[in-house]
Amino acid sequence: MTRSTGAADPRGETAKLKRGFGILAVLGVILVVAGLIGLIYTAAAALTTMLLFGWLLLVGGLVGLLHAVQARHTNFFWLGVVVAALNIAAGVVIIKTPEAAAEALTMFAALLFLTGGVFRLVGSLVVRGPQFGWTLVQGAFGLLLGILVLATWPSSSKYVIGTFFSLSLLFDGLGLIATGYGGRRIVGMVAGK
Repeated sequence: MTRSTGAADPRGETAKLKRGFGILAVLGVILVVAGLIGLIYTAAAALTTMLLFGWLLLVGGLVGLLHAVQARHTNFFWLGVVVAALNIAAGVVIIKTPEAAAEALTMFAALLFLTGGVFRLVGSLVVRGPQFGWTLVQGAFGLLLGILVLATWPSSSKYVIGTFFSLSLLFDGLGLIATGYGGRRIVGMVAGK
C-alpha cells in the first residue's frame, strides 16, 4: 500500500488551470455570440428575457415555499410563505403575459433613468465636486435616455429590455474571454512555458 505525500504534480495542475481558463474563454465566446444575436433580434431577446425572468421567479418562489414549510416552527414562517407566494404569482403573471411585463419593466427603467439623471444633474450643479463634468454628462445622458424611452413607450418595450440584456451578455462574455485568455497567459508565464 502506497501513501500519498500530498505533493501535487505541477504539470498536471498547470494543465488543469489552463483548461479551466480555456473553458472560461469558450463560455465567454458563447455569451458574446448570444449577445450579438440578441442585439440583432431585440424583440425576441426581450420576450426571452421576460420568460426567463418569469421562470426564475416561479422556481425561486417554489423553492422559497419549500424552505418556509421546512422552517414552519420559526417566527418567519408566514413571512417566508408570503414572499414565496408573491414570487410564484409574479412568475405566473410574467410567463402568461411577457409583453405586458416587458412594458412595465421598460416604464420602470425609464423612470429610473429620469430620476437618476435629474439627481445627478442637480447634484453636480449644487456640489461642483472634482468630477463635476462627468457627473453632469452622466445626469444629462440618463435624463435624455429616460425621455427617449418614455417618448416611444410602449413600443420601446419591444427593444429596450432585449437590448439591455443582450449588451449585458456581450460585455459579460468579453469579460470572460479576457479573464480566460489572461489567466492562461499568466499560468503559462508562472509555469515557465
